[in-house]
Amino acid sequence: MTTIRQEDLIASVADALQYISYYHPLDYIQALGKAYEREQSPAARDAIAQILTNSRMSAQGHRPICQDTGIVTAFVKVGMDVRWDAKMSVADMVNEGVRRAYLNPDNMLRASVLADPAGARKNTRDNTPAVINYEIVAGGEVEVILAAKGGGSENKSKFAALNPSDSIVDWVLETVPEMGAGWCPPGILGIGIGGTAEKAMLLAKEALMEPVDIQVLQARGAKNRVEELRLELFEKVNALGIGAQGLGGLTTVVDVKIKDYPTHAASLPVAMIPNCAATRHIHFTLDGNGPAVLTPPSLDDWPKIEWKASAESRRVNLDTVTREELASWKPGETLLLNGKLLTGRDAAHKRIASSTTSARWTRCATKWSAPPAPPPRRAWTSSPRPCWRRPA
Repeated sequence: MTTIRQEDLIASVADALQYISYYHPLDYIQALGKAYEREQSPAARDAIAQILTNSRMSAQGHRPICQDTGIVTAFVKVGMDVRWDAKMSVADMVNEGVRRAYLNPDNMLRASVLADPAGARKNTRDNTPAVINYEIVAGGEVEVILAAKGGGSENKSKFAALNPSDSIVDWVLETVPEMGAGWCPPGILGIGIGGTAEKAMLLAKEALMEPVDIQVLQARGAKNRVEELRLELFEKVNALGIGAQGLGGLTTVVDVKIKDYPTHAASLPVAMIPNCAATRHIHFTLDGNGPAVLTPPSLDDWPKIEWKASAESRRVNLDTVTREELASWKPGETLLLNGKLLTGRDAAHKRIASSTTSARWTRCATKWSAPPAPPPRRAWTSSPRPCWRRPA
């Protein structure tokens, strides 16, 4: 009988989430380095170089790889011979670990989790609760897989209840372009096939936790249908030309991971979840001998690639930038930003839009206390016909 202490699980979860906030998995980084070497598109090479440079800087400075530090997903496998020395439930222990990690004063992580998602959407302030999946297994250990999944890639998750005669490959190739670049490629596609709707989604998420090994599979060849699908989809998804950050190029995914499960004879449920360029996950095991030991990777293992700004890049001081300067920027131009930058997501954008389309709008001939919709930009004119304007 193995005894797992409460504090060991809490501390392990907290340390692991801090660890993955600034350390990319080496398998992903090395795969991205190989993608850089193959890439022919200057824009895509530049994007990959920026990701790799940012990754090294994050590892050196112990600062987040991405400003979106994700929602935590945990897969917890508890051995049947485990005894707990704990007063908290497993869920409470995991969430306490999340709380400590995200409130760590040495590396504060952004809290993105909102309670009452269909109502007030109030931030929980500590990124709890995590999404926790349990499995009771044989043995005397507790195995934990943690991931911090960003909203951009998570929002591109897809599911389809296909007919058994439908082509999974065709569905993936039709669906990936619809995802655009909002999932921040190059990344990994996790695909779940079979079971039921919820099982397929869970399989897809679990698949993303597996190591990048498509090159090994290419070298030895497929041994079953799932491996055949992986090889075919890896080649065909990259042939779509979406590329790094959606800028075109040879590498949209560095791997395609697939897990399957038996399903009903009338069914073919298929789920697809992408991982972004801020791929963050870790695997550790507790055996009763204290918290997990996480060994930092060596910076020597990072690809020897460093991004440098081109001579044509424009430097912008955000503290003194003017509207005239902003209007001179051209699509495709590289801007080197310095100064204070405030960021906001959908809720902030909605609030800004609402404040600019309030009752302060007036009609040229007749005043409205609240117009039915924001005015079209082309109607902002001083002509005598009815128009919209904002008072000085």
